[in-house]
Amino acid sequence: MTPFDDPAVEAAFNAFPQSTRTGVLALRDLVLETAGSLPKAQPLQEALRWGQPAYLAPKGSTIRLGGHKAASFALFVHCQSRLMGDFTSAFPGEDRIDGNRAILFDDPGQIDNTRHGWLIARALTYHF
Repeated sequence: MTPFDDPAVEAAFNAFPQSTRTGVLALRDLVLETAGSLPKAQPLQEALRWGQPAYLAPKGSTIRLGGHKAASFALFVHCQSRLMGDFTSAFPGEDRIDGNRAILFDDPGQIDNTRHGWLIARALTYHF
């Protein structure tokens, strides 16, 4: 696991219930790994937005990780972007989706590095 630069972000992860924390930490690893392969996503900033861990690239759209009322955890993207529409067109029926803003997960085993990495890469390099 990559160490945290910001103690407030680490505290936010530690505050999640265990079932949520395991999933969002797995998503964090995928975000960091994906961003590491994208020069346009550098430098990636890990911060808190709306109390949730968030990932901001210089010319991309914010990704947030957190709990969700209808799932154990979720990956959130900007709701006014085309990101979720493009994702559901590319991978129809493969995930539980919350409108145009989130992919919902109940278990870390549902995270697919290829499919969800595709969305993460698009978000980190997305231009409005």
